[in-house]
Amino acid sequence: MLSTENRSRVAQLRQQIDLEYQAARLALEGPAIVARHDFIQARMAAVQSYHEQLIALVGEEEAIRIVAEASQQYG
Repeated sequence: MLSTENRSRVAQLRQQIDLEYQAARLALEGPAIVARHDFIQARMAAVQSYHEQLIALVGEEEAIRIVAEASQQYG
């Protein structure tokens, strides 16, 4: 079972992943600009970093589930 500190960190990482996907989606579909590829790539690199941190906290399968769940919201 995760400690309270680790549960808080998992929740924080979930929120960060969600924000990165949201930013990437807005960059792709936003009415004001068309985002540069490097901006979107940076968002996905951040998601990868958060995913790796989640693996250390909850294991690979749960980390994949968390990231996939966030991805499906914006995909």
